[in-house]
Formats: sequence, structure tokens, C-alpha cells
Amino acid sequence: MACSNYSLIPRFILVIHFIIFCTSTPGKSELCPLPPELAPKLQFDTAAIESASTDYGNIVHNKPAAVLYPSSVQDISSLINASFTCSTPFGISTRGNGHSTYGQDMANNGVVVDMKGLREQKKGDGVVIISKNPLIADVGGEQLWIDVLNATTKEGVAPVSWTDYLELSVGGTLSNAGISGQTFRFGPQISNVYELDVVTGKGELVTCNPNNNSDLFYGVLGGLGQFGIITRASIVLAPAPKRVLWSQTLFSNFSDFTTAQENFIANNTLKPGDNNNGMIYLEGGLILDNGTPNTWRTFFFPPADLPKISSLVKQHGIIYSLEIARSYEDVTKKTVEKEMKQSIKGLSSMPEYSYQKDVSYLEFLTRVQITVLKNESHPWLNLLIPKSRISDFDSGVFRDIVLKRNITTGPVLFYPMFRNTWNNKTSAAIPDEDIFYTAGLLYTSGINDWQVYEDQNKAILEFCDKAGINVKQYLANHTTKEEWIKHFGSKWAEFEQRKALFDPKMILSPGQRIFNNN
Repeated sequence: MACSNYSLIPRFILVIHFIIFCTSTPGKSELCPLPPELAPKLQFDTAAIESASTDYGNIVHNKPAAVLYPSSVQDISSLINASFTCSTPFGISTRGNGHSTYGQDMANNGVVVDMKGLREQKKGDGVVIISKNPLIADVGGEQLWIDVLNATTKEGVAPVSWTDYLELSVGGTLSNAGISGQTFRFGPQISNVYELDVVTGKGELVTCNPNNNSDLFYGVLGGLGQFGIITRASIVLAPAPKRVLWSQTLFSNFSDFTTAQENFIANNTLKPGDNNNGMIYLEGGLILDNGTPNTWRTFFFPPADLPKISSLVKQHGIIYSLEIARSYEDVTKKTVEKEMKQSIKGLSSMPEYSYQKDVSYLEFLTRVQITVLKNESHPWLNLLIPKSRISDFDSGVFRDIVLKRNITTGPVLFYPMFRNTWNNKTSAAIPDEDIFYTAGLLYTSGINDWQVYEDQNKAILEFCDKAGINVKQYLANHTTKEEWIKHFGSKWAEFEQRKALFDPKMILSPGQRIFNNN
């Protein structure tokens, strides 16, 4: 008799594993049904469990009972349906590429859906340009943005809104917001989506857009994985430029630094037909007296200038760095350099410390490279701060807490964006001012000494609370329902209603600890 790809004995063992897992809760009397097609795709071995029990942050460690490597969207739907129909549902989280920082993609004693299975199944066919007027691409939620970049630029087009680091999944960033130096102009990634396919917490596969199933569409965007798993996204494209002139200018005065940023974004808002042309990027950052200013961030100071810059940092404590980038294709490099100088001219900066770099568009977008090391932790803190309080934040956080403790190891970002580029219908929580800033303290610590950074994070949050600075955490790490209610503010009632509608048994994304304690 011919044998199938998976023998009956291994399949039987997998079924027994799943039954034990589904009946391990005390007092549970019913068995959770296991769709036969899932048996060979569920892994219970130590290697699989360990791979899904930590993340890039390397701080939270929760072991799932199993890991699903789906080969189709139906596999994800079947798994969720199995939990939904179980007498005591088990938690399910989605792992895009494992870059959460506080266990957000974990499911303690539940099942982690590792989207790598879908990526491998599609073998590079997860990005399809479906329309040229307007320019739209259908992208699998499991795809990494670096693969989206490579696939679209081959056709001379590309998405307009990015994250700094591209080894992140499409579904993962859309579940948060997706921000970077393009956000001031094009909005976050969640503002550049036409349509989604989502598997809800009921196991239903739903196509949604602003006109059909709009409550799910807007709920999932920035919804932290609480309402469904994104399996397809139709995203905005534009013609891809060939080259980018990239500039960095230094400031010793915080007010000059922020005024320059705000003037720049005000003069370079998106106009009809602009697409990827012109000034496409702005990010600010801090250079602190804690080592060489050249880090994996994007500083490109000439080695000969490092001693002068380091001396300047020691003199002022903090030096503020402004990065801008201008794409070009149909004009000469000389013309672009002239335009860039005009953009920088008149800024209250230190002109002797202004640098430019001419790179390809691909080189610019892949400027951030991160090596994941098992002996490192990343206790990051990302905040959104209303413009009206940034001076208080600078004096109370940057110049008091951060500078005095002098422990920060890693880039510190600080740059503005416009509220009107964010759609208020989405789940994303942002400050209620026309302009707000993002502050990213992207620490790196040893595997056993991250607590000192956590203490600093708590001190920063406590300062903001006492000073009445209504910050919002981006990639939030709240631990109580009360904190989440405050985080979402006026959006909380709708957020809770959407949870009841799309994930009534609270199966999805327990690692976020919004409706679950795991």
C-alpha cells in the first residue's frame, strides 16, 4: 500500500499532543477538535518551542504549547476555529519575524503562528502588482518589507511609507502603525493601505476596506493584532526614484533643532502628483557623550571629524542631529546638491558640521542593518509626544534623566510628524495635537543587565505622568487594563466593542496583555 507524505503513526502522535494540550486546563471536559490537515504543520519539539518563546527584546520569555507553520491562509483559519469551538479556548499569537521587544508576539501555553511557513510556501511570490492606475500591490501579510522593496523596485515602483528597518513583516507593522522619516509626508504605513484580508478571532476570512467591513479594516490597522491576523494587504505604490541625496546637520540648541525640523516638514508636505519626488525623509536624533557617534543608526561622519564632534558633545552634553533626504532622477546631481544647500541654508545650525552623501534609493532604504545576538537585550522605549511639551521633555528627560544617568547605549531618535496624515478611524493611539514628535530610545544591553534600562524607562514615564505630558507609547508595553484604557483614551470604548465583535473569546494576541494576562 502506498504511503502518504506523513505516516499514520507520526500524525497520530501529533493529534495526541494536541489533545493533551487542549485538555490540560483543570476542569475541562471536552476535547478540542484538530483538523487533520493541521497535524503535520504543528510542531511541539523543543527547537520550535524555544524559537517562539523569546523575541528581539530578549526580555520576556513565555513558552507556547505548540507552533504552527502554516502553508495556507486556511491553516490559520482552521487553527483559530479549533480554539474558538473549544470549551476553553487557547491563546494564539502571530510571529512575523520575531522583532517584538516585550513578548507581544507570544502565546504562553497557547499556539504561535509562525508566518515564516507562509513565506517559504510562496517562495518569493508574495508580492503582486495588481493595478497601475492607481499603483497598487497585493502583499502577503507574512512578507517582509525588504522583500516588498526588492519585488516592487524591479518594476520601477515602490511603497511610499517605510520603517527604518525592513526585516519586519507587513502584517506586523500594519498592526502597529509603521513609522519612519517618511511619515511626515506620506503618513504611517497604515495610512497607505487600500484593502486587507483578515482572519478574525472567529476563524472567518474577511476581505475589508474603507467601504466594506470598514469596522474590521480600521480596527485591524494599528490594532495590535487584537481583532484578526492580516494575511493580505493592498498597499499604495509610486514610481521609485533612482538616487537619494542624504544630508546630516548638527545643532547644539534644542529649540533651533526642532524649529528647523518643523520648518522643513511645513515646506515639504505632499502635493498632488509629488509621489516619491523631492524631499522624502526627515529624522532627528541625539548624539550623547557615551562613545563614538558612529553607530548602526545612520551617522556618516568622516573619521577625521570624529574628535571635533566628540569634543562638541562633551562641551554641550547633547548634540542634535537632523537628517533629510531628497530623491532625484531626472535632474543632475549638481542641481540636487544646490537645492539641498538651499534647504539647509539659514538654519540656526553649525554649518561646519553638515555632511552629504549620494546613494542609490535601495541603499538609502536599507541603511539600517541589525544583527540579532543571543547575548543582548533590547529594552526599548518609544513615545509619541505632543509638540507643546517637547521643551519640557528635552529638559526633564534628555537633559536630566538620560544625560545624568549616562547609561544609554544605542540610537536615540527624535523627529516630528503631522496628525492629519493619520486616519483617526484606525485603532492607533496618538497625541491630540496637529504636530507631535516620536522619541525612540533604542537601547542595547547585556542579557543580564537590562533592568537598569527598564528603571530608566520607568523614570521617564513617571516624569511625563507627573509633569502632565500626555505621551502615547508606540509599540506599547502596558501591563494593566487601566493603563491600556488610558492609552487608547477616547478610542477605548470602540476598541473594546471591536474586540467583542471580532474576537469575543479573546483568543488573539494574548502577549499584548490588553484583554489577557499572559
